[in-house]
Amino acid sequence: MSWKPKKLDVYITKKFMGTFFVALLLIIGIIIIFDLSEKVDDFVQKKAPLQAILFDYYLNFIPYYMNMFSPLFVFITVIFFTSRMAANSEIVAILSCGVSFHRMMVPYIFSAAIIAMLSLSLNLWVIPRANGVRHEFENSYVKKRNALAAENVRYQINPGEYVYVQSFSKWNNTAYKFSLSKIEGKNLISKIEAETAAWDSVARRWTLKKCFIRDMENGVLQDKVTLRDRVDTTLTLTIEDFYRRNNTVQDLPQDQLTDLIKMQEMRGDKDIKYALIEYHNRFALPFSAFILTLIGVSLSSKKKRGGLGWNLAIGIALSFSYILFMRFSEMFVFTDTMPAGLAIWLPNIIYAVVAVVLYKIAPK
Repeated sequence: MSWKPKKLDVYITKKFMGTFFVALLLIIGIIIIFDLSEKVDDFVQKKAPLQAILFDYYLNFIPYYMNMFSPLFVFITVIFFTSRMAANSEIVAILSCGVSFHRMMVPYIFSAAIIAMLSLSLNLWVIPRANGVRHEFENSYVKKRNALAAENVRYQINPGEYVYVQSFSKWNNTAYKFSLSKIEGKNLISKIEAETAAWDSVARRWTLKKCFIRDMENGVLQDKVTLRDRVDTTLTLTIEDFYRRNNTVQDLPQDQLTDLIKMQEMRGDKDIKYALIEYHNRFALPFSAFILTLIGVSLSSKKKRGGLGWNLAIGIALSFSYILFMRFSEMFVFTDTMPAGLAIWLPNIIYAVVAVVLYKIAPK
């Protein structure tokens, strides 16, 4: 059997890619119209420049939503044009010419691979940077700013070193009720408590004021207390740690996201769940192109009563259930029901089993 590209491969690939991008562009246009109608009052009220709206917001809006809806439109695309081919008896003619069902799948898988690679490239390099610009625009012209960037922050900044901050104000970059504890084994070695800790952006260090410094001896049996009005100290804790939002992980390139996960693991940061979900989503979403393509072809390659409409209804229902399941599976991470890797890949695992079963049945 020859696996070189043939007219059949070019024909199916053109139909697949052409239909996919046209459908995707149409839905992105509709989403932009609805988003603009929702946010136009904010743009006018906060006097957002037209150039910023077009280039900082909507130009960076497109890659994110295009990638988000790609599984939906992979499925609908495959269902749509394959059903039309089946209704026009094209698939029967292809199989009658000696082309096996498996051979017919080659251009489908090739097209899915192109979409998967495009999605992966967007996830790893394009979308994080685009999200950074888009979120900055939203923070300036759409979202209401909060004076407190963080409350009740607890970090392990180094092995045995723990920081606690009762509240942090972004207006003056100052932490209130600051404490730094050093522990060896089960013993508290030293502790610094300060009324305030102000960030020095030039020296990139913290200035502690009204400090109580306690150096322990023999655990907590004896201790030496020193009072100081001011202490300048450098910590592996920066201003960025307090400005980090839950969706900040969406702005980080892959290498920075990996470094953040390692740092949060060391610190025991409860917000690591957001970083782990983002990390696994970047790889799980592109893989869905193969699964949904297999399911789509398997469901629509036979002529059915009800024709295209019935197949499209099934395709839309299944694709929405897949996207919903992907979002719902994140709850398994937040509730500590499953590890992030398993929870995020669970929809792909389940639908991959469905795809294999349907694919084995389809040629019959």
